[in-house]
Amino acid sequence: MSSDAPFIPLCVPHLAGNEAANLARCVDTNWVSSAGPFVDRFERQLAGAVGLPHAVATASGTAALHVALMVAGVEPGDLVLVPSLTFIATANAVRHAGAEPLFVDADPATWQMDPALVAAFLADACDGNVERATGRRVGAVLPVDLLGHPADMDPIVAAARAAGVAVVEDATESLGALYKGRPAGALGDIAAFSFNGNKLVTCGGGGMIVTPRTDWAHLARHLTTQAKVDEVESIHDRVGYNYRLTNLQAAVGCAQMDRLADLITAKLRIRAHYEKDLADLPGLAFMPDMPGTNPVPWLTTITLDPTAALDRHDLAARLAEAGIQTRPLWQPLHRSPAHAGARVLGGAVAEGLQARALSLPSS
Repeated sequence: MSSDAPFIPLCVPHLAGNEAANLARCVDTNWVSSAGPFVDRFERQLAGAVGLPHAVATASGTAALHVALMVAGVEPGDLVLVPSLTFIATANAVRHAGAEPLFVDADPATWQMDPALVAAFLADACDGNVERATGRRVGAVLPVDLLGHPADMDPIVAAARAAGVAVVEDATESLGALYKGRPAGALGDIAAFSFNGNKLVTCGGGGMIVTPRTDWAHLARHLTTQAKVDEVESIHDRVGYNYRLTNLQAAVGCAQMDRLADLITAKLRIRAHYEKDLADLPGLAFMPDMPGTNPVPWLTTITLDPTAALDRHDLAARLAEAGIQTRPLWQPLHRSPAHAGARVLGGAVAEGLQARALSLPSS
């Protein structure tokens, strides 16, 4: 690629609203830290978008997942069912909580955590929420709404309910998506969002916990603010975390949330453009939309047929030469050295998708 050739990045923020004006208000009023009116407003906006009564802002999506797991009752030594095909932060949050991920393969029709594998494990390998062979408690099921597409949550939730297991939804990539008319993030017992720089809505970083339960929301807020019970005497009743979002970040998030409908429309327009212009290319397919869902394709993602002239490595290399950034799917987590020794239910589907899939520029 020549030095003067244009570069098309994978996904960058779109800061075209009141972000600068909101940041100026923070500076002018000295509300720059973890307290301030924009934090409260951002929480209200996000809760309203998801249709839940409670939202708690956090320093990152990983922090939101970590605390959500703790609030849901996950304890050290527990098993947590996690999709193998997802970003590693999902499994890392399980480790932060002292638990162990049990990886679950993807459903080939949806790319999401396979509900049949979840149901079979909880029904056949467990007595209630205890794995029969090991005596270990299953602390939670942690499905991920992958790449802006909701997971098939109803059968997962039904299986978890039957076993007495909490469902913690990782909606970090799927703000605005709908599953059978219900928003991603409102499909389990508690959920987490991310506002990293490449997400649909960004603060440059940050996350959010959402839940319908008042007691869980209070506990999440307590844990993310160092578990302090006396502001004057600095008394803390348990080990907490400095997981608070700053007012500066929330100011950007509020401006982004003001434009949420436009941002969703833009993502849908990007995918429609790709589908129209790439429709005649042999061996190419798009990530499928599950029936009954309305995805918000955070990253438009394709697969290449194994018999295609180019594999995804070759295609990515040729596009990079032309100044076009792409990204493969993540290494399946049951293959990750960071989680060596963790068990997996299946795994071949996730490996096959990772070998064939490529995410296209989606700014």
